[in-house]
This record gives sequence, C-alpha cells and structure tokens, in this order.
Amino acid sequence: MTAAQADLRIDSPSVEDGAALWRLAKESGTLDLNSSYSYLLWCRDFAATSAVARAEGGEPVGFVTGYVRPQDPQTLLVWQVAVDAAHRGRGLAAALLDGLTARVAAERPLTAVETTITPGNTASERLFTSFADRHGATVTREVLFDAGLFPDGPHDPEVLYRIGPLVF
Repeated sequence: MTAAQADLRIDSPSVEDGAALWRLAKESGTLDLNSSYSYLLWCRDFAATSAVARAEGGEPVGFVTGYVRPQDPQTLLVWQVAVDAAHRGRGLAAALLDGLTARVAAERPLTAVETTITPGNTASERLFTSFADRHGATVTREVLFDAGLFPDGPHDPEVLYRIGPLVF
C-alpha cells in the first residue's frame, strides 16, 4: 500500500456496504450497473471473494467483487472494480486487487484471475496488465460473449482476460 493509501483499510464487505458499492458502481461512469439488490446479495454471498477499501470513517471508497469459478475452483473471476473519484490515481484499485487475490490464495489454491473488459476500457486494461506484470504472469485475451448474444440491444463484446499462472 502506498503512503497515499495509509488512511484506508481494506477488508471484506458486509451487507451494510451494499448500497455504497451500488453508488460507487453507478458513479464510476464505466461499469454496467446492476440492481441495488444484487450488490446487497453480493456483499452477503460473495464477501469472502470480494474486497472493500474504507476511509477513516469506515465508509467504502472502493471495491472489487469476485467469485471462485465453480467449474475451475483455482480461478478467481473478478466481476467489478470501482474506486470513488476522490481516491483515484493513487493505486487503490491495484491494492484492492492484490489484497483480494492474496487473501483468496491463502485460503485455497489460486492459479489464475479472470475478468471481462469491454473494449476501450483502458483503465481496466492497464489495471489487469499491471497486475499480471507484478505477479510474473501472462495475459491471454479472447472474446467471451460476442455482441450478438446480448438480448438488450447493441452491446460491445466482452473480452475475457485470463491472467496466469499465478504463484503466491
């Protein structure tokens, strides 16, 4: 963690954080916004594979949500990453991602991280590429869901980034 983040604490989310995570996702300007209900469920059911950064008063200022893939239990899929605008540019997303993967790897074998990134989301591309560099892993990319699969109209394809092998 950098000196600029010394006033932040990273831990697991609680159900009470669901509304704040929804707000952070909404205000990100880039994330697909899920229902507020889904963020409450996420904080209840996937807290062990998610992380939240808290400011001095305890309010969430960033998060990473993820889950262990049922068909590939050594892979953590990162669903969303968001950081409050006032806390961006200080390496908080990287600290959240590093902290989460270290925590998950301490509890189970973890050899890869996956995420999907919409083409043109350069901040996410940089975050996951630098994560791979820090962990000596490679990044492979492939279209996971073609634009035509989405039933709600025009949509960019989702590109799967697979980062591995990871060694902790």
